[in-house]
Amino acid sequence: MAYGAAPGAPSAAGPAAPGDGSGPEERSGSLRRAFGGLTTRGRSFLAAGLAAVLCAYLLGQDELLRVGVLLGVLPLVCVLVLHRTRYRVAGYRRLSPSRVPVRSEARVHLRMDNVSRLPTGLLMLQDRVPYVLGPRPRFVLDRVEPGGRREVSYRVRADLRGHYPLGPLQLRLTDPFGMCELTRSFSTWDTLTVVPPVEALPPTRSAGRTGGYGEGRQRPLALAGDDDVIPRGYRHGDDLRRVHWRSTARYGELMVRREEQPQQARCTVLLDTRRAGYSGSGPDSPFEWAVAGAASVCVHLLERGCSVRLLTDTGAAAPGPESGGFLAENPDTAGLLLDTLAIVEHSNEQGLAGAYDALRGGDAGQPGLLIAFLGALDEEQALTVGRLRQRSGRAVAFLAAPAGRPQGGTGQQVPGPDESPGTEAALRVLHEAGWTALAGGPGTPLAALWQEADHASPKGAER
Repeated sequence: MAYGAAPGAPSAAGPAAPGDGSGPEERSGSLRRAFGGLTTRGRSFLAAGLAAVLCAYLLGQDELLRVGVLLGVLPLVCVLVLHRTRYRVAGYRRLSPSRVPVRSEARVHLRMDNVSRLPTGLLMLQDRVPYVLGPRPRFVLDRVEPGGRREVSYRVRADLRGHYPLGPLQLRLTDPFGMCELTRSFSTWDTLTVVPPVEALPPTRSAGRTGGYGEGRQRPLALAGDDDVIPRGYRHGDDLRRVHWRSTARYGELMVRREEQPQQARCTVLLDTRRAGYSGSGPDSPFEWAVAGAASVCVHLLERGCSVRLLTDTGAAAPGPESGGFLAENPDTAGLLLDTLAIVEHSNEQGLAGAYDALRGGDAGQPGLLIAFLGALDEEQALTVGRLRQRSGRAVAFLAAPAGRPQGGTGQQVPGPDESPGTEAALRVLHEAGWTALAGGPGTPLAALWQEADHASPKGAER
């Protein structure tokens, strides 16, 4: 992200200027704000001066009158001088990086340029940040020469997903005596995106079991390449380097090679966001584990050349409707999915009927490999999830338990988690429906579950 100008001062003189509006109302309002910027020291001097003047009048002391006038006039002069101060400065902010995983740090670089012909005085620069990112950063900038610049930086860190606004920048002007402080703000701000953590997953056979799409018999993606060509008639604008001379001689007309589009594996990742399906909250809650798991699987499959669709329990495909929501791997796809998962929240749905209807629809075609991250399921909801397997060649489910992991998909006892009867019943229903179903939760490495799911072979998993 390149530096971006952050103008937006309330006046044409720049963000540090106290306002030089042409109208009398603007000037009077700016002056009132300037008097409102009196510090405790300035107010104390003004009160002491007024008290000294009153005492001098009552007691008839001329010397005390001169002292009172001095004490009262000094803060007023400071206010007027600061009010008339004109600085033209430009502010810039750069995030490095602008997208970070949970519990990772990002560095924010700030730059101030003095674009006027006069040097600035003492400036205090501060950036507005949400409290979850840490304390508000403040920097004291000494005199900046004409055409000069100052660069500072600070770090931010978040334990929760989301979009966090940074800015606008604020400059605080003060006089040498500390009698008055004025704050001027820039107008622009940037957004820091905190995405769920992505866990590296081991290569498995699961991604290769999903069918492609299009005409022709199904073949593994690795077997389809650029050498699979079919000749067709030459069209104006075709590259002459694609001319297929053998077919040209055979048909008696110019023929060019038409590359057969390779079949691309498809995968649907279903994320259950029902509020009733998860207990607890915070970065170590089962829901956050499920969101991080969905992010890890999406990125892993995209890196392996799969076309991925992210689906929620409401039936909404994210992040877009193109090709039924399926997104092929490109430099922006993974970031687009992570940005979507950064702001996903709980839904108020009571069941998974929305996801069932979305997968039953014919517009999106076959879902291919189906991977679901689910919360707590009752018997009816488990049966609904079991029926989702009917349109998928292979289906894998991860149930986010409150803690640890109960019984694995292979039937072996895994130490660590609570074995609730509801989780065991849901796993049994999914196994009978042909799912590879495992239970996980906070503290359970997804990589181990992913590898275990690949080795599991539930009844009816293969077609």
